[in-house]
Amino acid sequence: MNHLIAPSLLSANFLHLEKDIEMLNRSEADWIHLDIMDGVFVPNISFGFPVLNLLKERTDKPLDVHLMIVYPEKFIDEIAAAGTEYMNVHYEACIHLHRVVNAIKNRGMKAGVTLNPHTPVLLLEEIIGDLDMVLLMSVNPGFGGQKFIEHSVQKVGVLKELILRKNARTLIEVDGGVNLETGKRLVEAGADVLVAGNFIFSSDDPFQTIHQLKSL
Repeated sequence: MNHLIAPSLLSANFLHLEKDIEMLNRSEADWIHLDIMDGVFVPNISFGFPVLNLLKERTDKPLDVHLMIVYPEKFIDEIAAAGTEYMNVHYEACIHLHRVVNAIKNRGMKAGVTLNPHTPVLLLEEIIGDLDMVLLMSVNPGFGGQKFIEHSVQKVGVLKELILRKNARTLIEVDGGVNLETGKRLVEAGADVLVAGNFIFSSDDPFQTIHQLKSL
């Protein structure tokens, strides 16, 4: 399949959020990526359910919700009620990952698991067949605009090999430092979904930037 683009709302202008949502609705963006942070799992706090709940009234784009929080399983019902398609939880935050993945699916969502830059792909070997998506962080989570971690490209290749070896249909998503140069290399390595925030929303023409990413 052609790769998908999921602009990260964390980098949008929150004083003109509706305008940015309207731009995304008109663009070639496939999903809208939302980073929810608690200031505990990562050293930052972002938006919460009020913003998430309003989005379902403003867009038909699938919502890809990335929970950078401790105990993400506590909020499965609220995330589902917001009309979320993909719910991403961190491997590092879930003691009983299989249970959390099943609970996400039981609420009608697709289950994604996120790996921090230091977390090896092979830790997912026993559960990869149950996952709809794996999100690889190519920066340390918590802040936008960080420098791309180079070994992320190789990590995509390792994950792709695991997915093929296990005959799984898991998508590979990458978030952090994505631009036209890194995005091209990630897609060539096997990435299915590119998350981009600062690169899109700080550009002179975000609409065109999304088109360029989609055209890689």
